[in-house]
Amino acid sequence: MIVVPQVFAETRIGRNGGPGRAWVEALPGLAERFCDRWGLEVTGPALHGDVNLVLPVRRGGEACVLKLCWPEHNIAGEASALRAWNGRGAVRLLEESVDEGGLLLERLDSGRSLRDLPLLTAAGIAGALIRQLAVPAPAGLLLLVDIAGEFADSAHHQQESLGAPLPARWVDLAVGLAVDLAADAGTWAVHADLHYGNVLAARRAPWLVIDPKAVAGDPEYSVPELMWTRLDEAEDATGVRTLLATLVDAGGLDAARARAWTIVRAVDYWLWGLGAGLTEDPVRCRRLLDTLA
Repeated sequence: MIVVPQVFAETRIGRNGGPGRAWVEALPGLAERFCDRWGLEVTGPALHGDVNLVLPVRRGGEACVLKLCWPEHNIAGEASALRAWNGRGAVRLLEESVDEGGLLLERLDSGRSLRDLPLLTAAGIAGALIRQLAVPAPAGLLLLVDIAGEFADSAHHQQESLGAPLPARWVDLAVGLAVDLAADAGTWAVHADLHYGNVLAARRAPWLVIDPKAVAGDPEYSVPELMWTRLDEAEDATGVRTLLATLVDAGGLDAARARAWTIVRAVDYWLWGLGAGLTEDPVRCRRLLDTLA
């Protein structure tokens, strides 16, 4: 019997109402169909992230996980990127059913992530993984040239709609950098949600990434989230610059583009965070911009 965790069900229903309830109620049956189709045996209780349910399963002698994705999750982009990486720096994709929202993945150690390592050690590993993931992007991924252009077009309006909470010079700088970056945004596969919790310990490699929100563009686009998610551990401006340099050096990245994307994404995330009612992350974005802008 597959049981959907109550907190996960309540969150989805609370956010999505009737469609959320219908999806949650359909999950046990969907999981059973995948188990029958792919020859899987459920070996433990369901886990979950914010929008997806994950079941530990076994196929023959192989430990795997069955990932059931909320319909608005870009499962096609995730599957496309995982196929392109083919296990290089990333969890291996074993089976997929994009239309039904199911992925079968190799099992990693969900109890050990880069959050458990000292900051600069973790940053060095993450930077090296950014380079590993920089393979030619498959067709169909979102393009950073479009993402940067949309930000440049909307940032000033969003700033004004919130009552101009950011220093105007930083918004102007970010918009200008976004325009420059969009002119040559690269053609590599990029993990656009790369934080320390999305890098797990593995058997066939020390560390592998999971849960890619994949885009096509500059690998430096992965840097900003690795900057702000553990920024509190960087004590001062020197610590912030050292963190950025560690990521850049470990990944063989372009320092100017890494700084530019960090400024653009920090302004974008700050504005989004204020609109969403966040309190801690806007403070971290201010720290980043105080140092880098």
